[in-house]
Amino acid sequence: MNGGRFLSYPRDMLEPMTAHVHSEVLVGREADLAVLRDALKRARGAEPSTLLVGGEAGVGKTRLVEEFCRTLTGDQVRVLTGQCLELGEEGLPFAPFSAAVRALVRSEGPAVLDGREREFARLLPELGPPGDTRRGLLFESVGALFERVAADQPIVLVIEDLHWADRATRDLIGYLARSARVPQLLLIGTYRTDELQRGHPLRPFLAELDRVRGVQRHELDRLDREGTAELLTQLLGAEPGPGTVDAVNERAQGNPFFIEQFAAAADPACGDIPTSLRDLLLSRVDLLPEPAQRVLRVAAVGGTRFGHELLARVAGVDEGALESALRTIVAAQLIVFDPDGGYEFRHALVREAVHDDLLPGEHARLHGRYAAAIEAEPQLVPAGRAPAELAHHWLAARDHPRALTTAKLAADAAGRSFAYGEQARLLERVLELWEDVPEAESLLGIEHLDLLEEAAVVAIDSGDHHRALSLTRAALGDLDAAASPLRAARLLLRRAKLLRNAGKSDGAAECAEAHRLLGLAAHGPDRVRLLADLAYVYASTDPERAGAVAREAQAAAASEASAELLSAVVAVAVAHGDVCSGRLSPAETIPTLMAAADRARDAGDVSGLTHALVTISDALYALGRYEESASAAAEGVPHADRVGVSRTTGVFLRANHAEALIALGRWDEADARLAEAARHDPPGRLALPWLRQRAWLRLARGQDGAEPLVRQAAMWLGKAYLQPENRLYLLDLCILQALAVGDLDTAVSVAAVSVAEPSVFEQPRYSWPLLASVARAAVRSGDSALAATVASVASRLRCRHPAELAFAALVRAVLDGGEERWRAAVDAWRADGHQYELALALLGLAEAQAADRPAAAETLGEVSTLADALGAGPLLEAAETLGRRLGVRAAVAAVSGTEVLTAREREVLRLVAEGQSNGRIAASLYISPKTASVHVSRIIAKLSVGNRTEAAAVAHRLGLLSD
Repeated sequence: MNGGRFLSYPRDMLEPMTAHVHSEVLVGREADLAVLRDALKRARGAEPSTLLVGGEAGVGKTRLVEEFCRTLTGDQVRVLTGQCLELGEEGLPFAPFSAAVRALVRSEGPAVLDGREREFARLLPELGPPGDTRRGLLFESVGALFERVAADQPIVLVIEDLHWADRATRDLIGYLARSARVPQLLLIGTYRTDELQRGHPLRPFLAELDRVRGVQRHELDRLDREGTAELLTQLLGAEPGPGTVDAVNERAQGNPFFIEQFAAAADPACGDIPTSLRDLLLSRVDLLPEPAQRVLRVAAVGGTRFGHELLARVAGVDEGALESALRTIVAAQLIVFDPDGGYEFRHALVREAVHDDLLPGEHARLHGRYAAAIEAEPQLVPAGRAPAELAHHWLAARDHPRALTTAKLAADAAGRSFAYGEQARLLERVLELWEDVPEAESLLGIEHLDLLEEAAVVAIDSGDHHRALSLTRAALGDLDAAASPLRAARLLLRRAKLLRNAGKSDGAAECAEAHRLLGLAAHGPDRVRLLADLAYVYASTDPERAGAVAREAQAAAASEASAELLSAVVAVAVAHGDVCSGRLSPAETIPTLMAAADRARDAGDVSGLTHALVTISDALYALGRYEESASAAAEGVPHADRVGVSRTTGVFLRANHAEALIALGRWDEADARLAEAARHDPPGRLALPWLRQRAWLRLARGQDGAEPLVRQAAMWLGKAYLQPENRLYLLDLCILQALAVGDLDTAVSVAAVSVAEPSVFEQPRYSWPLLASVARAAVRSGDSALAATVASVASRLRCRHPAELAFAALVRAVLDGGEERWRAAVDAWRADGHQYELALALLGLAEAQAADRPAAAETLGEVSTLADALGAGPLLEAAETLGRRLGVRAAVAAVSGTEVLTAREREVLRLVAEGQSNGRIAASLYISPKTASVHVSRIIAKLSVGNRTEAAAVAHRLGLLSD
């Protein structure tokens, strides 16, 4: 990003990502590792411990145990491993124990057997002919061997794949767990839960061990979506987009092996199942008898979940034969019972593989039979699903007229449930089928233009703005604007917003034509709403015209019967325009906005309320009222989700919520909100609020992944149109990234572009942070000309609100460097309340206090406390570096026993002491369960305790519950 090249989009971001076969980092298993560590702690305490780790094939049992053993490297623990072989009951007896004992003999020599070579010859034939020993004596010898070795250091004995264990191996495991009970021995066994069919010999064996003291069973779950995203990032070498994560998560369903297979494909997000994985999935199906395979093929056509009665109608076999086939399929662990009394494929990929394996004629015939059955008896599917099921099956059966009508009915049903994504897909299907069905207009009772406009609106609501732009263009092409001015104005205004969001133009021509047409349109509520909407669009590009149009809307609303409701809509537009034009401050408009929100609540206008709360939370943030801003945004999020605008308005609300939380120092919560916004994958420019904040947060925390986010955001600087405030904060982000990596040339070149921006004097809220970054770049690079320029710009830029005043003081301090300047910046940030900016100002003050070492030490202590609580690694490192340079230690106030814990970890510890699970902790603190799990693991490690119970005891002992 040297010179002007920071505006270009990097070539490597356009090239396809290639995946590693396996991830080198264990993902999403912190809580599972904690279980293994707890078991080892019990063994160290001379308490015999056996841990049986179960899970489906590919879920990561071996990888988990390997990672656990890897963490023991350098520790005084001996790790022995053995593998059960897939040879059944007649296979090699004691195979895993033979491997473990052989490893001991190789490392320690035959002397470790204590003269019992003939007894151990049954395990190790190389020792010579075995003696005539009873099996009980062999068991005693193995137990004694482990006890002798464990006397010096604990042993972790890992036995893999117990589902293949022979009878002798199971008996020896039972002896060690029940009878020998060797101190300092941790026996870990892994097994596949999906192999344990009815009658499998391991099932009663596990049931017996469940009753033995010291034996614990732990089942490994699939990864959640966050785990899938993290694993894909590791495999692909870059953070994948939300769409890729969603697609892989939906198909792989959290199975790490399946995720790896998709990641290795050319396009992880779509396409066929990789051939190797398909063969593996179908290999288990091929083992079924033919009648069961036929029923499984019929079931696969019905979907991942299916009811018994529906399957019976379609399968065409008698009840006895159907139940026999289902019993066989269930025993093979290919389908399981679902909570509603039906069935569910154990893994969706199995259903997909079986379905894709159908012959073309078989495929159409079975889908047609499902459609006919549901049409005759809609109650055979869950309530409300019949329209969508019929649309799906009639299309697959290639009955286009029925597919057309049922798809429109299903789209209407989806819209009533605010399921805009599904509605958009169904309307696209209707548009595709329109040309194939000559009587489409009469069948549906609507014109093609109506369908185009409806599809465009739904595409916007679902977040597919690119498709909405195409549909709107097509609708405008079919429309006579003179005959329908209101409709044409609506389409033009929609097109203007879509063009702006895509960064293609400012939409000025479309807005002007829409305004002209609205002057020709008949008066009514729709015209008022469009005028208000037009004012809102104008606010960021032409504030004066925005105010004029808003007042035009206000006058028109006063004459309408529904003026009470319309005034709430108009008030938001008026307030927004007044703030952008500078006529009023946020403080002056907040009462108007609050009143508008109240009217929207009273009228049940959820959409109007969410828009008002976006503006309210933004205005409160500008005033430094961060708690209120967070509350307003948090209130709006569920409303946005309820009416299906999570990808648009919901993203703005989540981003506003995160911005306030960042200021308050609640960074974990903020990151969780930003992760939610990212998962919704907002289209075009709507992604910038979460993108720039998450990039900023990662830069402030020194986390990996900041630079790709900055590049992704900076791409917008090269667009034909970008709103001034977006341009300003993206330039700021580019400078911060360059400073973070020490690229002063790029920092200075971007800074020089920044201070020459025409909008720098029009947007103080975004200009002041940018000027602070420019000042840092000037000082670090020693560029006196740039420093003089930023000082000149700062002297002419207005500042009215707490954050603006604080940034102005910060710019003066950075350029001047004197202690009084820095003290003024610290005081200003204390008044504002932004925790990170306060810590940065304190760091500058500490450096200015170099001559007063006790004062510098005290100031650095506050910096370290704030940085540690935030998790701001680079800031904490900078404080430590400055302390070493000044020859002082930070005077940090410590709490005995918990001085190593951050403020957030102390909060988590309190909840742990109250007995709350990770899920409950996550809900209480508004963080993800994964983040809660990581906090708990760190607390356990920092306090040097073995588990949650011991951590809770520490909390009680130190009186943290009453703190």
